[in-house]
Amino acid sequence: MTETPQTPAFDRRMLEALVCPETHQRLEYDAEAQELLSRPTGLAYPIRNGIPVLLADEARKLD
Repeated sequence: MTETPQTPAFDRRMLEALVCPETHQRLEYDAEAQELLSRPTGLAYPIRNGIPVLLADEARKLD
């Protein structure tokens, strides 16, 4: 996903405060896919307009 002027960038400093809502463990940032990864749960949470959406219903399963 290419960043455009309409799409705010994700602030990487947020990673220090964000945790997986299910495991409460740190998340990995995938800049290319604009997702936060929770490997223990096998979920990838989307980042939309620079805002992480940490809802299991919105996450996709990791391959």
